[in-house]
Amino acid sequence: MKRRILRAAVVLAAVVLIGIGWLTIQIYHQSEIDEAKPADVILVLGAAEYRGRPSPVLKARLDHALELYLRKLAPRVMTTGGAGGDPVFTEGGVGRSYLSEHGVPADAIIVENEGASTVESLAMTGEILHRMGLHSVIAVSDGYHIYRVKRMLESSGLEAYGSPRKERDPSAVREWWNCFKQAVGYLLWRAGMPV
Repeated sequence: MKRRILRAAVVLAAVVLIGIGWLTIQIYHQSEIDEAKPADVILVLGAAEYRGRPSPVLKARLDHALELYLRKLAPRVMTTGGAGGDPVFTEGGVGRSYLSEHGVPADAIIVENEGASTVESLAMTGEILHRMGLHSVIAVSDGYHIYRVKRMLESSGLEAYGSPRKERDPSAVREWWNCFKQAVGYLLWRAGMPV
């Protein structure tokens, strides 16, 4: 009996690991594709900000979104992200300020500034965009993040295209590790856990 239980546990663990491995590969492949095409809005996923200034990661995402906006792929840009521990600034607000300083008109910027996680920000994003009658999104984030972001946006009824930010010389090991973490995060989200 114990041997059967042990075998079943080993088989189950192998199936889970194979599934995570397959999903990791899918996430990696998505991270290499730029699907940017005309849409209703360019969505910039939040990242850290430092006392009102974007972190290098957030700046790279904003610069990429700005490039897409200047190419006229969407008439609006949406920034996301809550306070993240900062008592004064939010990631979404810092993104708005950065884009305004770089020539995007205030009325072309939509801000979601309450989400404390990707799940929360994207749920609020879906609500805001539906209320505005907007249906298609170019999602800008790090490449390894795009797969999960697209699936979350699609689950809220939006048409989503991924456009990963440019990254300087990413380490292959770090890139695969990030894809693996996103695979686990995606599976947890699918299981109903808000990660």
